[in-house]
Amino acid sequence: MTKTTETEPMNILVTGGVGFIGSAFIRHLLATTPHRILNVDKLTYAANPATLADYQSNNAYRFVRGDIGDAALMRSLLADFQPDAVVHLAAESHVDRAIAQPADFMQTNVVGTYILLECCRDYWDALPPAAQSRFRFLHVSTDEVYGDLPRPGEAGYDPSHRFSERSAHAPNNPYAASKAASDHLVRAWHRTYGLPVLISHCSNNYGPFQFPEKLIPLAIGRALQQRPIPVYGNGEQIRDWLYVDDHARALYRVLTQGRVGESYNLGGDNEVTNLALVRRLCALLDQLKPAAQAYAQLIEFVADRPGHDRRYAIDHTKASTELGWQPETDFDAGLNATVAWYVSHPDWFDPRV
Repeated sequence: MTKTTETEPMNILVTGGVGFIGSAFIRHLLATTPHRILNVDKLTYAANPATLADYQSNNAYRFVRGDIGDAALMRSLLADFQPDAVVHLAAESHVDRAIAQPADFMQTNVVGTYILLECCRDYWDALPPAAQSRFRFLHVSTDEVYGDLPRPGEAGYDPSHRFSERSAHAPNNPYAASKAASDHLVRAWHRTYGLPVLISHCSNNYGPFQFPEKLIPLAIGRALQQRPIPVYGNGEQIRDWLYVDDHARALYRVLTQGRVGESYNLGGDNEVTNLALVRRLCALLDQLKPAAQAYAQLIEFVADRPGHDRRYAIDHTKASTELGWQPETDFDAGLNATVAWYVSHPDWFDPRV
């Protein structure tokens, strides 16, 4: 249950570091710490090297294109880089794709995590005692593993009821199920083999550099292209939104100050319905890039997603109390900055999304 120290630079291996959250985490590390980073990413459709283009010549940063499911590669990289920590972000994460193609999610999120855990266990077993004591494996997960909560007007609704670290896993879609399975693997490798692990569960992230199939960049991109903005069902599903840079800071706190074997929930305290959020984005676009008609007129209600979770809400009391972390970005300011970034990067959007 010991904590790491930050008395000297660490070697940190990050999986999935070209993705939205992973790249934000790496940018945070390179900008604010002396640590050396090895980024291993498969470069699937959702990864964009532009997220880390400014750091390609940084001597503290190295990128390797590779799959966490390639045991030979991961063992070689662990032996060569000698990490003090592994931060595992590599995952398939889009619910719609999981519903259409669940096999990809089982392979990466479940089998890939298993292979990575085994490689890290063998590496950790061979370390000298002092290095074993320092080593950490941080598994980055999602609030979706907890299922959902009642919305206002539904039986059992309580605005103070949020997911805590004691909430049971109750996933409702293939993506959430694959992440729940990976959580259980990480916990089992700690309890059974002693691997020093940490787990984090975050709410919905937003900010620059997000792949345009996710709700916020999808709505912005569709609006700027004057295409229909799809909203599932009646749009009354509630999500809690966390600015990605706040999440990056939180992950570093968990990694360096978290108690081994513990999980930490990370939320933004910004609950809003999908419909209200899309309308806010449209109103911001009306100010930043006025069009002939209000962007909200492009909103189109479509058939609801199968098994669509009703409400997510995160209680981050544990992270705040134990780690001194709080989300710092005001939601309005964060949305303003996010919309402005996408408006100034029109090439980010794929017209096929």
